[in-house]
Amino acid sequence: MTTLLWILAVVLVISGIVAIVRKQVLWGIVLIVVGLLVGPGGVSIFT
Repeated sequence: MTTLLWILAVVLVISGIVAIVRKQVLWGIVLIVVGLLVGPGGVSIFT
């Protein structure tokens, strides 16, 4: 489960960076913050 959360967090953060590069700054920030919250180092929504 921890590995799955890490993969999901990485995908969300990378998607956020791509969104920022595509000039969708707000959406990119939201994705990055959600990615950091979902990751095992953050406040996981699954526990």
